[in-house]
Amino acid sequence: MTARQLRSIPLLDGLADDQVDQLAAAGEEIAFHAGDELFRSGRPADSWWLLLDGTVELVRHVGHEDTVLGAMSTPGQWAGGFRAWDPNGVYMATGRAVTDGRFLRVPAERLGALAQAWFPFGVHLIQGLMQTVRNIESTARQREALVALGTLAAGLAHEINNPASAATRAVDALHDTCDALMVSLRRLAESGLSAAQFVELDALRRALRPSALGDDPLALADREEELSDWLVEHEVWEDWLLASALAPAGVDVAWCDRVAAMIPGDSLDPALHWVASSLSTAALLAEVKESTQRVSSLVAAVRSYSQLDRASVQRTDVAEGLESTLMVLAHKLDGVTVVRSYGDGVPQIEAIAGELNQVWTNLIDNAIDAMGGVGTLRVSCCATEDGVVVEIGDTGPGLPDDALPHVFEPFFTTKDVGHGTGLGLDISRRIVVDRHGGDIGIDRADGETVFRVRLPLRR
Repeated sequence: MTARQLRSIPLLDGLADDQVDQLAAAGEEIAFHAGDELFRSGRPADSWWLLLDGTVELVRHVGHEDTVLGAMSTPGQWAGGFRAWDPNGVYMATGRAVTDGRFLRVPAERLGALAQAWFPFGVHLIQGLMQTVRNIESTARQREALVALGTLAAGLAHEINNPASAATRAVDALHDTCDALMVSLRRLAESGLSAAQFVELDALRRALRPSALGDDPLALADREEELSDWLVEHEVWEDWLLASALAPAGVDVAWCDRVAAMIPGDSLDPALHWVASSLSTAALLAEVKESTQRVSSLVAAVRSYSQLDRASVQRTDVAEGLESTLMVLAHKLDGVTVVRSYGDGVPQIEAIAGELNQVWTNLIDNAIDAMGGVGTLRVSCCATEDGVVVEIGDTGPGLPDDALPHVFEPFFTTKDVGHGTGLGLDISRRIVVDRHGGDIGIDRADGETVFRVRLPLRR
């Protein structure tokens, strides 16, 4: 490449002859042919490409297809070279030749040295601009992460508070119920009930099964009223308390008649009080057990979700990550029907599990927001020949057609001001594509908006 050839390019009009000579000496002429890929999106922009002749399309992969963002067809148009000003600069698009042509390719390091010698103040301004943009993006990403963390923490606190409060209430009630149980036992002993009669009474108690009326509050109230009338008729005190404990356990008037036929009159009152106290104690213990198991399950889900006790790269069960994410986001699922579809034989993949859980969080959270908290959320994963496919579908109104090509771009959002930064899907794309070598796309079909993530078996 000679300086005379470069002087005809309008871009270089402001350079002195010796500067054009230095630029020509710093680069090399690259001939390309139609179909050649000259540089790739996301790779380090360590060369500056100055078009001499020919046509090159600038392409970026969006969703399931390549989208042409623009074209270079005029001599003097350029691409790349960002590492002359930014050590982390990457190509923003892939350069794909449409016709035969030529480029002048200058290493970014040489370009930076020439620019620093020719325009030191201009280089200072460019570096400052690049650093400012990077700082703004970094701050926005950190804020997005903090907002997401705060939302998850608040949701987890809410989820844990419910079973913890239920367990506390049940334990407080157990104190009174156990006292009543001991009092009824003492009264039974004082009434002269024989051991054989007590064994029969206990057998009747053990034969009880929870009433199906629990699903029908009106029917259960009618049963309690019937039992209360029977208890009053048989001079059993605190009939309203006993009826409310006996009815949900499956006690009816016929069962009470069998007890009355077996137990002497003086022992009937303490016998039924003992049965009611026993049933209440068992119910409260079951509530404590269920509540503490719920807390334990939440802690286990968060531990799986955060992956704090595991290596960063590991064999990962995708379905387990989806389940832990759904549990962490359970506080947002009221009114949402969750349909799970986990295929048989889904293999574990080599992945950074904590980062994938961040992807599932972004996609599921966006789906819930899109539905306004009401609708059907479909979560599925299945095996493919070379990896795993995960789909997150929602029945929300969907995105407008003109927004679909931009959903994975930084700072693009369809949410109202203050409700989104437009970084969640960009972060998800970076994790899936750049960190795991997979693919992420969006599609609309059968009334669903579907995000589809393809992950290879190995990173």
